[in-house]
Amino acid sequence: MQMHVIDHPLIAHKLTALRDERTDSPTFRRLTEELVTLLAYEATREVRTAPVQVTTPVAVADGVKLASPKPLIVPILRAGLGMLEGMVRLLPTAEVGFLGMLRDEETLLASTYAERLPQDLSGRQCYVLDPMLATGGTLVDAIGFLVDRGADSITAICLLVAPEGCARLERDLAGLDIPVSVVTAAMDDKLNERGYIVPGLGDAGDRLYGVV
Repeated sequence: MQMHVIDHPLIAHKLTALRDERTDSPTFRRLTEELVTLLAYEATREVRTAPVQVTTPVAVADGVKLASPKPLIVPILRAGLGMLEGMVRLLPTAEVGFLGMLRDEETLLASTYAERLPQDLSGRQCYVLDPMLATGGTLVDAIGFLVDRGADSITAICLLVAPEGCARLERDLAGLDIPVSVVTAAMDDKLNERGYIVPGLGDAGDRLYGVV
């Protein structure tokens, strides 16, 4: 597994505003979209392309287009939905699937309660959207779900990650023979006793959509 912490002043600026407890939900949603677009630029550096020729007003030019099958974007419900718009802004032709996963606040274990994905993901590059890599359980299960359906390259985009979650991914995904990478805005200090990232930014889902 590869971990990429993106060092860029605009990313740091937007992340700082996201962390601020005074940032309201509408602003939080807008900043999340903007931050994800910046992260997606780095996350798609290895997106597969095919050669193509186009005719300019002057001459024929060689270029590239996204290869088939198209990349698949997979937000993890519900908080991952807040990242979707920022991702499709950069990859408007990608397809979108959904994984509904819920973490038990007592055991910190993740369970899948809904999915809308192709049955066969053979040859597909998948981009998983999950705001917080905390304990790592949700992302490990999501990656396993996609691998079982044939995905052969997975990149997770997270706003924040914790060392404990990264260690869990390294351990649990060690046997995979496909490339897995995580792209994030920051590696924070630790998890607290409730499994929240410290200093973090709180519960991303609640801050995006309110407490429900």
